[in-house]
Amino acid sequence: MWIKHSTSIIACVTLFFSVLGIEVSAESGRLKPVTPDYNLSFPVDFGAHDDFRIEWWYITGWLETEDKKPLGFQVTFFRYATEQNHDNPSRFAAKYLIIAHLALSDPAVGKLMHAEKSAREGFDLAYAKPGNTEVKLDDWTLVREENGRYQVDMQADDFGLQLSFTPTQMVMLQDQKGFSRKGPKPEQASYYYSEPQLSVSGKVFRHHKHVVVSGRAWLDHEWSTALLDSEADGWDWVGANLDDGSALIAFQIRRKGGGKVWSYAALRDGSGNMTFFEPDQIEFTPIRTWRSPQTDAIYPVAMRIRTGEFEWLLTPLLDAQELDSRQSTAEVYWEGAVTITKNNKPIGQGYLELTGYVKSLTL
Repeated sequence: MWIKHSTSIIACVTLFFSVLGIEVSAESGRLKPVTPDYNLSFPVDFGAHDDFRIEWWYITGWLETEDKKPLGFQVTFFRYATEQNHDNPSRFAAKYLIIAHLALSDPAVGKLMHAEKSAREGFDLAYAKPGNTEVKLDDWTLVREENGRYQVDMQADDFGLQLSFTPTQMVMLQDQKGFSRKGPKPEQASYYYSEPQLSVSGKVFRHHKHVVVSGRAWLDHEWSTALLDSEADGWDWVGANLDDGSALIAFQIRRKGGGKVWSYAALRDGSGNMTFFEPDQIEFTPIRTWRSPQTDAIYPVAMRIRTGEFEWLLTPLLDAQELDSRQSTAEVYWEGAVTITKNNKPIGQGYLELTGYVKSLTL
């Protein structure tokens, strides 16, 4: 979601272009704001939106090997408008930055495996194309085919993924038909849709050997020009595929000093009926914490979430799912696979993200 990655990508862009000696402008009249009167249209909105500051395609999910071993994974591709050199005809002009993250949670390893890349767009080596999902960064690719199926191919030094994602449900427009509020000010918003309940098949690679996997995944695609509210300290977010075909999403943006700046939750049943919850109906309550031996941060890795009369218990696949990207994005956050329990019965699987626990966000 928009709040998940705005801080990390801005920090990464700032660091990247400081190395190149390029100033990153805070505002630009060229970039478009997010407004509630826009109606998302497909397939064009599956593709890139160059007139907005930040955009990403984000896929998380649970996999199962042929011998019934569980795995969690995360795939993210970012596009960032640098707001520089847009009138420069040179192919070397750094107009856009492409960033990608790859992560695998394997209980047999006991911790999160992670890899990332970044490059300026160009020379057919890094791009995010308009019209349909087609993103590339070196040999890492995410492509949406005409039949709606997504293909991911990403290989790191010691692990990798080759996965196919087949939609089983309609696109899920978040909040106000895809206009997703992220704060008290109207401009604090993104365009946001999800594709939950994706059927997954393919291969996971470890040390150049592969295992066949299958599972379910959740795709988010968001784009925006706005930044978070200055009072934001961090956020807690979950997206979950439930066993009955339902899809649950909930997040809160925590306020510095306590309380929350904003919250949102929605539940879509297997027939496509949406239930939205008011901010005062949404509560995140930590059940158990885990202290990172690397950063000493304390994360509420087990969480109870209330949405109206429903209560959901989130339990991590493993505790050590902290993603340390300080060498590139200057951020550390916890993002990992969780099981969902309701009334003491397992009912689904999803992903939980926790940010702002190492330090408050600096936007």
